[in-house]
Amino acid sequence: MRRLEGYSPHHMPRITYIHQDPDWPGFTWNQSDLAPLLAEVRHEQGLLLGAMRTFGLDTQEQASLTMLTEDAVNTSEIEGEILNRDSVRSSLTRKLGLENAGEVSSSRQVDGLVAVLLDATQKHEAPLSRERLFGWHASLFPSGWSGMNRIRVGEWRNDEKGPMVVVSGKPGREHIHFEAPSQDRLNEEMNSFLTWFNAESHEDPVIRSALVHVYFITIHPFDDGNGRLARALADLQLARADRSALRFYSMSSQIQQEKKAYYDTLEQSQKGSLDVSAWIEWYLRCLLRAINTSRSSLASVLMKATFWHRHGEVEFHVRQRKMINRLLDGFEGKLTSSKWAIICKCSQDTAQRDINDLIARGILEKEAAGGRSTSYRMIHRDLRNGG
Repeated sequence: MRRLEGYSPHHMPRITYIHQDPDWPGFTWNQSDLAPLLAEVRHEQGLLLGAMRTFGLDTQEQASLTMLTEDAVNTSEIEGEILNRDSVRSSLTRKLGLENAGEVSSSRQVDGLVAVLLDATQKHEAPLSRERLFGWHASLFPSGWSGMNRIRVGEWRNDEKGPMVVVSGKPGREHIHFEAPSQDRLNEEMNSFLTWFNAESHEDPVIRSALVHVYFITIHPFDDGNGRLARALADLQLARADRSALRFYSMSSQIQQEKKAYYDTLEQSQKGSLDVSAWIEWYLRCLLRAINTSRSSLASVLMKATFWHRHGEVEFHVRQRKMINRLLDGFEGKLTSSKWAIICKCSQDTAQRDINDLIARGILEKEAAGGRSTSYRMIHRDLRNGG
């Protein structure tokens, strides 16, 4: 067993939750039992990062943009908030200074969440302070409201409406997971958390990411947004583990897929002893699945990069480049000359000439199915193993 570094034991009353334990926050875990799983995670991380580094910086940035978009959409969906994916991506491209920035408008709420995720991952080596956390919280709630409720923004909660009880589920069917430490403990608890977070550590950085998550979520220092901030802090620590601001997998996307197990495991970690081996094991397995899932999520980005690498010296009209990118991104429905003409704002004759030229180059082919309009598709053999 190993003990969390940098904590000071203090006495608490009757123990119901782990933060009432006299040894809180002295988390322990079974290092030897977790070692094989941790080694597998680190191996898969290394393979993914190594594979991505074989591509140019532009491709890596596009891949990271895809994963950050998924992270933002899914960390909100875990909390029951649905964001427009195109709006999130547009906000990210503007803030990152990438191409096509600002094509779709984005709300203050989307821009605020994006700002938090970028600050966490791009400035992962910067110290964490209460001012930084307050800034993140204010970015999540720019109006000072969470839904229909006014909340304290950029400051710790005050429990004037009762104790902070962590729940999930629909109104009227809530499930209580645990009760967080009372308001009068928050300054002390967050000072301890920040001291621990910023201290030099000998713990594996991936293990530390799991600890960051459960430690912050247990304190639950804000009126709202604690889950999103816990996941942002865990991502910050994962960026430290990867030694990179570029993100090639999305932990929040995988958590959204396993939301019930996520809440169940967090709840179990709050009761009983300070041994969080079960939570760390679940977190590592979830992270492993996130890394493996990212390969399919990034397929279109890498396919596009492969295509343009192989056709880098070929001249295309701007209309053709635009439509090829649309097809590589996953064109919805059938591609016809009429759709080409509408999207590229050209005549149908011009669209047909563009298409015929790509057919002659072996990039497009006619669909086998007949119908009133001929449709076309990309010849994907160009994108596989140099075939």
